[in-house]
Amino acid sequence: MTFPMKIQLFCLGAIFLASAASPASAEEWKRPTAHGGEISRSVGTDGNVYTGSTTRTGPNGGTYTSSSKCVEGVVDRCARSYSGTGPNGQTFSGKRVSARGPFHGRSAGSFTGPNGNTVHGFRRWRR
Repeated sequence: MTFPMKIQLFCLGAIFLASAASPASAEEWKRPTAHGGEISRSVGTDGNVYTGSTTRTGPNGGTYTSSSKCVEGVVDRCARSYSGTGPNGQTFSGKRVSARGPFHGRSAGSFTGPNGNTVHGFRRWRR
């Protein structure tokens, strides 16, 4: 599954949760993972703005945190940032923004790896 597809699925999930809830509602949960870590997630809505955050801790000390914000409209817009630390202390981070309209969409992002190098990417697609 491609990264922009994951953003679209996250936004659709947030929209689904928001449609069943009243304005300014929030949902939070936490659970253990299959290999001994823990994941917690929070999703909130306020009108046509959807926010979410995820924190994952691995059994070996690695962590991953992401947060996102989507605004629903004729053109849906989403922004996501994430960062993590491996069990050996190496860090990474990244950002991605996307806009999806009725006929096409685009996304742009960057990723900074443990060695400090940054990679930028851009993608367009048609429906």
